[in-house]
Amino acid sequence: MTQERRQIAKAAGVIGLATLASRIMGFVRDMILARVFGAGMVADAFFVAYRIPNMLRELFAEGSMSAAFIPVFTEYTTKRSKEEARELASAVFTTLLTIVAVICILSIAAAPWIVRGIAPGFADEPGKFDLTVMLSRFMFPYLLFISLAALTMGMLNSLRAFAVPAFSPVMFNVCIISAALWLSPYLTEPIFGVAIGVVAGGGVQFFMQLPGLHRRRMMIGFRFNPFHPGVKRIGLLMLPAMIGLSVTQVNILVNTLLASYLPEGSQTYLFYGMRLVLFPMGIFGVALGTAILPTMAKQTSAGQTDELKKTLSFGLRLVLFIIIPAMIGLMTLRVPIIHLFFEHGLFTAAGTAGTAAALFFYCVGLPAFAGIRIVVAAFYSLQDTKTPVKIAVAAMVTNVVLSLLLMRPLLHGGLALATSLAAVLNFGLLIWILNRRLQGIEWPVILRSVGNTVAATIPVGLIGWTVGSLSIWSFPGEWDIKAIWLLGTIALAVLSYITANRLLRSEEQTFLWEMVRTKIAKKGIRPT
Repeated sequence: MTQERRQIAKAAGVIGLATLASRIMGFVRDMILARVFGAGMVADAFFVAYRIPNMLRELFAEGSMSAAFIPVFTEYTTKRSKEEARELASAVFTTLLTIVAVICILSIAAAPWIVRGIAPGFADEPGKFDLTVMLSRFMFPYLLFISLAALTMGMLNSLRAFAVPAFSPVMFNVCIISAALWLSPYLTEPIFGVAIGVVAGGGVQFFMQLPGLHRRRMMIGFRFNPFHPGVKRIGLLMLPAMIGLSVTQVNILVNTLLASYLPEGSQTYLFYGMRLVLFPMGIFGVALGTAILPTMAKQTSAGQTDELKKTLSFGLRLVLFIIIPAMIGLMTLRVPIIHLFFEHGLFTAAGTAGTAAALFFYCVGLPAFAGIRIVVAAFYSLQDTKTPVKIAVAAMVTNVVLSLLLMRPLLHGGLALATSLAAVLNFGLLIWILNRRLQGIEWPVILRSVGNTVAATIPVGLIGWTVGSLSIWSFPGEWDIKAIWLLGTIALAVLSYITANRLLRSEEQTFLWEMVRTKIAKKGIRPT
């Protein structure tokens, strides 16, 4: 077990644990919003309004910023002085602040046209349209804060500090929950309390990371120098990454636009379905992708192509080892999960059925969603942000065509399925091109690992399908008994998966167990 793999797994563990805490808080947040606002007009308006700055966040923040900034900043910290790296970061900070502030101001002014463009069906309902416009204007400052937070996160991750950046989204959810519970009831329009929580949460994510930079003597400052060589390099890398991510956002926009013509509640079903899919993907897929990028960037900078191949293989095998059983678990237990956690207050059995349909079809693409994170990280480490763009365009066209074909027979479920199938195409093309670029990757090792994982997942599916088919999930009440049923089922499924992998002598499970044993040994505790 190499030191690099230990570092990647350790970092992914920290990020995964933090993401788990964030997802749990996000789950609590979604439960509260579902209970208070249901799946009607107000909820649809909020989720569409929130989607606007959230999509731009992907463009300017977590996606393109990390992809372009981390490889260049890592090169500066490795080959140049700390002062030069700090000057680069300050120049990027000031440039990013200026650009995003202008975008926020223009977007606030153009909000009616933006809403009309992404949700044209809302225009037929004046109250719904006006509420969406007001909410979107209110939440645009969130984009500014979260963009700066993504920059500080990239700096800390490059310095191999993962804990605080990973835990910052927890505070984002805490802010929204607090606003929904203790601010919304005092407002004439309660949903604006949630919007205030969104903006406050973005600010908290940024400011809580600054002490970490200060301790490492990397505190950013104002330095307006958009022509700094490093800034220009980041800009050149960021532009195609933004285009690629904009393609992803176009897919989301297509779903939003088409769903606005579907029955009321469709927007909310898609939102909650994607939230549940993001739960395992965020904990494992995003965590491992975030942890693996600095290592890949370092290996590429040092010309270690063979090590890069091994890191890629390791990342894919480890993420699929977790994601494949998670996919089957979500598919088979989708109704119990949604019924137990969401079907309260204004969220009815119809909402459970609608969300379950969206979740099932989103799960089809879950391994591809997670695998893309790993493969794209390899392209970014090679400072190639153009190839993922070209592939993303092909996936976007596929998504649009499939959405139009599937939305009539499957309604919002067809939109979710189109997104999943487009992701499968995206992942397949990316891995094919990367295989050619690296002159082969460890296919025998990867395929053997995936085969074992699929075999070990069979009992998980049987257990989930048996419990998910019970009639207790079709009527309200007896929540404590249902919670015991669901938790017991998950525990049994996990135990069956571990046992099956032990019989199959899974390398991934052995690796993770060795990590646990090493951690326990350091604390002076002997494992049984």
